[in-house]
Amino acid sequence: MTQTCLSRIARAALAAVAFGTAAATLSAQAGTGRLEGRVRDSAGVRIPNARVIVVGSAFSAPVDTAGNYAINGIPAGTYSVRATYVGYRPVQTDSIRILAGQVTRLDFVLVGAPVQLDQLVVTSSRQALVPRDAVSSKQIITGSSVNRLPVDRIQQALALQGGFGRGTRGEQGVTYIDGVPVRNFPNTEAYDRIVENPFLDPRYDPLSTFGIDVDRASYSNVRRFISQGRHPEKDAVRIEEMINYFAYDYPAPAANSEHPFTVTTEVAAAPWNPAHRVVRIGLQARKLDTSTLPANNLTFLLDVSGSMEPWNRLPLVKAAMRLLVDQLRKQDRVAIVVYAGDAGVRLRPTSGADKTTILDAIDGLEAGGSTNGSAGLRLAYDVARQSHLDGGNNRIILATDGDFNVGLSSDSEMERLIEAERRGGTFLTVLGVGYGNLKDSKLEKIADAGNGNYAYLDNLLEAHKVLVQEMGGTLVTVAKDVKLQVEFNPATVQAYRLIGYEDRLLRSEDFADDEKDAGDMGAGHSVTALYEITPAGVTDAAPARGIEPLRYQTPSVIKSHPGDELLFVKVRYKDPDAKASKLLAVAAPGHVGKPSTDFTFAMAVASFGMILRESQYRGAATLDGVLDAARQSLGADSHGYRAGFVSMVESYQKMNVAVDR
Repeated sequence: MTQTCLSRIARAALAAVAFGTAAATLSAQAGTGRLEGRVRDSAGVRIPNARVIVVGSAFSAPVDTAGNYAINGIPAGTYSVRATYVGYRPVQTDSIRILAGQVTRLDFVLVGAPVQLDQLVVTSSRQALVPRDAVSSKQIITGSSVNRLPVDRIQQALALQGGFGRGTRGEQGVTYIDGVPVRNFPNTEAYDRIVENPFLDPRYDPLSTFGIDVDRASYSNVRRFISQGRHPEKDAVRIEEMINYFAYDYPAPAANSEHPFTVTTEVAAAPWNPAHRVVRIGLQARKLDTSTLPANNLTFLLDVSGSMEPWNRLPLVKAAMRLLVDQLRKQDRVAIVVYAGDAGVRLRPTSGADKTTILDAIDGLEAGGSTNGSAGLRLAYDVARQSHLDGGNNRIILATDGDFNVGLSSDSEMERLIEAERRGGTFLTVLGVGYGNLKDSKLEKIADAGNGNYAYLDNLLEAHKVLVQEMGGTLVTVAKDVKLQVEFNPATVQAYRLIGYEDRLLRSEDFADDEKDAGDMGAGHSVTALYEITPAGVTDAAPARGIEPLRYQTPSVIKSHPGDELLFVKVRYKDPDAKASKLLAVAAPGHVGKPSTDFTFAMAVASFGMILRESQYRGAATLDGVLDAARQSLGADSHGYRAGFVSMVESYQKMNVAVDR
């Protein structure tokens, strides 16, 4: 093993230890095994929602309400395994042998450690959320100090507050227990309202037009809610982002193809309404070998304001940055700009080969002060412009909890600044972190304006997924302003509904307008869109949105194309450095068959999203149905992401059972 490789492993280990997820070298062999066990505290009380991690890999699992965990599909080998939960000291066991086809049992006992109130989580399991040996005397609890109350009093306080900021005496953020004021951080998270797409009649609305969305932030944010034992806010659930969190096995474009992606369609019965059909439209971008990626000119723009101090904000961002730095090459350049009360340059553009200098700059970052996001953005763009690489990937990577509260902060002004710089060839990627004051709506808008991606980092494994495993797709654009326009055949389609993409809808005339901005595709990215269709002749309880009868004309059905054709898909896009768009079109036949494994899984995710949103279109969707479909469609799941979805749904189901009791 080379010295460089050893250095990377050591760096990754140091970064991960800070979060209780230390990295280790894996010795994988053929075949897979199962790891299971239980997690208890020193008094033998189970610890639901703790997490067990096979360190150095994507394999992990939450602890259920009975205190048990199970991780399937681990390649045979020797591993280090870690159990962790807020309020407890993490425990790691090394040299755990996983044998192919066998079950290995490993139990953990966690010992309590002092915690801050902003680390406490309300769950419906009613188990002890704070270790008894970490809470002693009765004092005022605040988010900035470790003052204490008995564990049952803290649980009562948080239950009364509903988890965030509701007092019992009319004072925001304060609850009184036995005459003692218990303070908590107010919840100032911001989400744009989502109005679900209705069913439309193709006689009056034959065209459905939208810009693609390759953001995945909603999925990891929903996962964060559920891991905390909380029901996700409805407007935090963007179903298209949940579906697109996962990779699907679409055919890649041929090496000699003029288009950088392929378009695939598939039709199956809707699991939540068997009389309906679901059409899957899939785009697969050309994959690139990371060693051949264009040179990167990356400017990290880091929020170091006071709100970024908790462990799941700036410290998590620093660990994520270390992971990305280990992937950089000598032709890459990295700069670091920070902003709080003032903005400043912490690292001038530096070669990716000088990792020590870059990592030292990262290690020296500390949080404190208010936030002047506009000044930080302007300075970051100035720095990026000075080291601009012609033909390279010029990109700002903004990491923040979204708390822009000083200086120029209106969404419109910020979007104009970002759009102007985008036209100059510098794109923007946004990493959201933290909870309690996450400005999700603002972060999504500025990422869209910057021809970039928006990801939410809820843990270090998600950071590894976004910045290491998917680095090419996250940082290198192969097609920009990608727009879909679907024309429905009224001879075979009575009504249709686009599932998700509510904030990406475009006017029909925008499709051919090359001045209209839309979503971008990165190398190796896949994009999935689902339409729910009511076939012609089906009596439906939810009629399509129509219009009053016309005075001068009557809609007619045109059958110049094959009668069983459901729809016609057109895709417009631009090459990364082009101003004129290209067109790619395919037709979707109406043949309904057994859904593929990928299609089955995508529909399971969509069903879960509709359940979370309490959608009026969820029909007969149930959590049991979601779990059955997802378990049967795990596929290869090399990184364990689909298994993680199953675990998340199981946790949500148990959380709801506990509430019902």
